[in-house]
Amino acid sequence: MKVVLVTGVSGAGKTTAVHALEDLDFYCVDNLPMPLVQRFVELLAGRADIKRAALVTDARSGEFLAGASGVLAELRKTGHDVEVLFLDAPDIVLLRRFSETRRRHPLSGVDIRAGLQEERRRLEELRQEATSVIDTGTLTVHMLRALVLEHYAQSDGRLALTFLSFGFKHGLPVEADIVLDVRFLPNPFFVEALSALTGQTEEVRRFVLDRPEAQAFIERAESLLRLCLEGFSREGKSYATVAIGCTGGRHRSVALVEELSRRVSGPDNQVEGLGVVTVRHRDMSKT
Repeated sequence: MKVVLVTGVSGAGKTTAVHALEDLDFYCVDNLPMPLVQRFVELLAGRADIKRAALVTDARSGEFLAGASGVLAELRKTGHDVEVLFLDAPDIVLLRRFSETRRRHPLSGVDIRAGLQEERRRLEELRQEATSVIDTGTLTVHMLRALVLEHYAQSDGRLALTFLSFGFKHGLPVEADIVLDVRFLPNPFFVEALSALTGQTEEVRRFVLDRPEAQAFIERAESLLRLCLEGFSREGKSYATVAIGCTGGRHRSVALVEELSRRVSGPDNQVEGLGVVTVRHRDMSKT
């Protein structure tokens, strides 16, 4: 069966992620100690009405987190499709969230920073096992929910692909499988008539895409992506994220994400094994 182990630091959004998985008909269990995971999955696998499960485990389990890698290896050895979703966020964001909600960190007394450090230490083994890492520092609960739904929706066995534009000044997207940098292209931000627009407008698109260097990039990037995506599909990967970044994430990266997604998913030249293709512009509305 499909098993998603949801873990990560407190305040990073595990509850939101699990509720999204529950809406996708995952059988969800919270705070399950690692020594019980294998037995519990075997119990679920014996039921015909349960095909997918999401299990939450985190630093609250204390010493029961030990040996997580071995438990996951055993599950995979017995044929289960196991993924580890790790939710994280910068300490400064987590501190603000705990302050706003007035919740107490599970591992801290009066020093939340010390609790966060101890939590990260306890979760290090699971962090190394992560098949997906989502940094929720810049995400609202609605954005996180949409991201989880996008990644774990039923897909008929084909590769679900996300094209993501972003700005390097806002940080790298940790969920990306492939990152391409287009900051070498002329920046529309410095053109007065284009600065306030985005890469979705025809004026900015033409400014970015009509240049010889942009055309050369698109040709080579499309070839690279086809090679990688066909390989991902052959290896049975369920989803992939291709991130394209410029400085602010408003102009060049947006235009190129729109163009490459159109080329890769077009009916006349779609990548073999490719399923649903979605486009997200993480930083387009930021200044």
